[in-house]
Amino acid sequence: MTEPTTPAPAAQPLIVLAGATGALGLLIAHHLRRRGANVRALVRPQSKTGAEAESLRLQGAEVVAVDYDSVADLTRACQGGSCVVSALNGLRDIIVDTQTRLLEAAVAAGIPRFIPSDFSADFTRLPEGSNRNFDLRREFQRRLNQAPIQATSILNGMFMDLLTGQAPLIQPGIRRVLYWGSADQPLDFTTMVDTADFTAAAALDATTPRYLRIAGEVASIRQLKADATAATGRSFGLLRVGSLGLLGTLIKITKTLVPAEDDVFPPWQGMQYLHNMLSGQAKLTEPLDNARYPSIQWTPVRKVLAENR
Repeated sequence: MTEPTTPAPAAQPLIVLAGATGALGLLIAHHLRRRGANVRALVRPQSKTGAEAESLRLQGAEVVAVDYDSVADLTRACQGGSCVVSALNGLRDIIVDTQTRLLEAAVAAGIPRFIPSDFSADFTRLPEGSNRNFDLRREFQRRLNQAPIQATSILNGMFMDLLTGQAPLIQPGIRRVLYWGSADQPLDFTTMVDTADFTAAAALDATTPRYLRIAGEVASIRQLKADATAATGRSFGLLRVGSLGLLGTLIKITKTLVPAEDDVFPPWQGMQYLHNMLSGQAKLTEPLDNARYPSIQWTPVRKVLAENR
């Protein structure tokens, strides 16, 4: 963990933002502008006239169409930047290949800092093969660590927003919190908004270390039960589906029956995320870096559940 710090004031630094039209990218752009940064949002040519690009312009960002397959084009787009932030999302062609070209462009343009699109649980602690998407980030990490640039990865656990639907832990219909393994394993959750705000602050902070680890709330399954009960006013219980070994077997079966290798989030991929978290293998090491930027007020699980009941 690093000590709380306030970045030195900068004369409207330029942050180059890749993946700016995605959900996280739009939020990062918003918080960068709120913090006084100039933002150059890189978009694909077909996205330049879309609603997301127009939203970026309305926020005051410079929207630049780039060929992500061209290092030369990316290098021109990176000129004058103080930090590249990647919010790109996808499979190997994006996380490894496209980010590598972006990294090469950042180095060629003389940009001193690079924040990759990690935004996840602590994949650095996981064995190879336990999570396909984490393996891709680790592959790019090896390239990033060899590049002559200051890199900072932001690890935020699971996006707390997923608890309201996509992550199958809290089941309002049956008023149960599902889990495998132990109900007392600590889990890391951070809202997408808080992650974006922290990322914006980090992009403007020239003193960031290689890793920053944050969690809006660290809560066990048992705590999620209490939060769901308090947020909805309805009593929730626990439902242990089985052991982590059973979950591992279900992952193998699901991957065999529904491989969907070209999907970013096939069913078995979400199950891998759950296994990584519920096993404790991807738990963020503490103390966390939440206090690094004191202006950020972290959103608790209970508030997210109450707003989406």
